[in-house]
Amino acid sequence: MAYLINPQHTIAVLQKFQFRFQKKYGQNFLIDAHVLDKIIQAAGIGPDDYVLEIGPGIGTMTQSLCEHAGRVAAVEIDKNLIPVLKETLAEYPNVTIINADILKLDLAGLLQRENGGRPVKVVANLPYYITTPIIMGLFEGPAPIDSITVMVQKEVAVRMQAPPGGKEYGALSLAVQYYAKPKIVANVPPNCFLPRPAVASAVIRLKRYEAPPVAVQDEKLMFAVIRASFNQRRKTLANGLANASNLPFTREQVQSAVRRLGVPADIRGEKLSLMQFAQLSDFLKEVLS
Repeated sequence: MAYLINPQHTIAVLQKFQFRFQKKYGQNFLIDAHVLDKIIQAAGIGPDDYVLEIGPGIGTMTQSLCEHAGRVAAVEIDKNLIPVLKETLAEYPNVTIINADILKLDLAGLLQRENGGRPVKVVANLPYYITTPIIMGLFEGPAPIDSITVMVQKEVAVRMQAPPGGKEYGALSLAVQYYAKPKIVANVPPNCFLPRPAVASAVIRLKRYEAPPVAVQDEKLMFAVIRASFNQRRKTLANGLANASNLPFTREQVQSAVRRLGVPADIRGEKLSLMQFAQLSDFLKEVLS
């Protein structure tokens, strides 16, 4: 049975290995059993699943994943935690411990060797400073991803799930919602971690779409348009795109595309849906062809 979720056991393991938290890795270890159960339940882990855990720490969540999943790959960047993981996970034959940076790991190759290239369920308690690069790297990369259930800073989870029109809605909302259906499944206060983070957290499940919910001719162009639309939120959509250094369109071309979209000329990017951004980028794509 998993036992590390008990705070006293967590402290005992840390003391035994004389472990020192490293700020550069954003290490905060979960010590709340109720939250752990919610993560496992939300991820929908079953005996046929191959699970990728990013940032296992001392193995608290890994133990529970091993008890529910068929196999688990635990990728930990901090080499000082590898001896800890080898001890805390010693009784679980279905886990592979990998000392690597997830952003540099050949994940597609790993999943091909270990899981026959079938989709993997990702579960993670991510360092908050690198949440977005990891999640977008998983979605944009070649590795087959079924879902990502992840602990993130609460305000980031809210942004991922945000609908058009509000201050939380932005480029991250659109990027996540192009690839997956987001759902916040738990709010997690700071006292659920050791050490306590300075901010509230949330668990969000991102269930990947089999195909994106909108059709677009050029994904890269669409995301460039989206980023330019939100770089200066107070500007109108047309001004933001016309002044963007990474876009090759004249003001007249941008204004024409916005008119074709059938929205007010002074509309801001935060009012556009994913579908409208796809349409707008297709209109602009025509200018380049």
